[in-house]
Amino acid sequence: MRTSEDRSFLILLAAISVAFGWVLWPFSGALLWAILLAIIFAPLYRRALKTLPGKHNLAALFTVVVVIVMVLIPVAVVIASLVDQGGELYQRVQSGEISFAHPLEQLRSALPGWAASLSDRLARMDLSALKERLSGLVVPAGQQLAGHALNIGQLTLEFVASLLVMLYLLFFLLRDGEDLSARMRDALPLRPSQTAEILDAFTLAVRGTIKGIVLVALIQGALGGLIFWLLGLTAPLLAGALMALVSLLPVLGSALIWVPVALYLLVSGAVTKGLILLAFGTFVIGLADNFLRPILVGQSIQMPSYVVLLATLGGLASFGANGFVIGPLVAAMFLTAWQIFMSSKARQEARK
Repeated sequence: MRTSEDRSFLILLAAISVAFGWVLWPFSGALLWAILLAIIFAPLYRRALKTLPGKHNLAALFTVVVVIVMVLIPVAVVIASLVDQGGELYQRVQSGEISFAHPLEQLRSALPGWAASLSDRLARMDLSALKERLSGLVVPAGQQLAGHALNIGQLTLEFVASLLVMLYLLFFLLRDGEDLSARMRDALPLRPSQTAEILDAFTLAVRGTIKGIVLVALIQGALGGLIFWLLGLTAPLLAGALMALVSLLPVLGSALIWVPVALYLLVSGAVTKGLILLAFGTFVIGLADNFLRPILVGQSIQMPSYVVLLATLGGLASFGANGFVIGPLVAAMFLTAWQIFMSSKARQEARK
């Protein structure tokens, strides 16, 4: 009877937990980023608490203000600038000031006769059809990107509500984080050693993901935007943001942006700028990941690059923009859980 009652209670507990999660789902993004920011800025909160002993509310409030000044305000400024530069780039493409067909025409004219003939047969189209097809692709794509940029730039009621919820949750997660962590350790139906190992791995994975993936991506994006600005290219901030975004993908990275632009410059006649961009992208932007990632990550997160790539792509496909963090975190927890399981199994076999 006792077993039947316990099972019924566990089923009820699971059902209530699922229902509560369903209620909170509209603010899942706010909850996710509140947890991530609380983990990242927890050391700052503890330092503030040492300066203000016993004043937990004031220390948590100070940390939230730092998050607003260091994270939210710069992000808002960058997004506003991205909207402006994205609109400007779209106008230049639509007006024909920036043309993708003209460099291709120059490239074709520079090819030997047999290569030009072969390219025509492979493409099965004449140059005018190529221009029309490129224009038909670029203009709608520009319209779509401009529309998305405007949507991102608009401070809708839902976005403001999520932002306020995130800051509200962040305050309490910072203030009551240690107590919540202790309660979670007691509530999880695992051995204390397993619970501690999993929670520690989650904390390290969060910090490693932000430091090793996001921060490196931001640095690469900043370097890419800098070289675009120095070369006088269009929309340097937009280019830097795109490089930071694709830098989240290992192996491929920011080369997806600067390599095509460098080739465009070379073909369109701006050979010096194209060579400088190729050199800077190869020896500065490209190598920044190899030098910075080991320094920033250390031993906090150890995953093969192909796992990070698949986890990031899968996270983006499943969870949208938040997936670039959720994917690697889930992968890190997956590897940690299996490592704990194999270690426990090896210890049990050693005892036999």
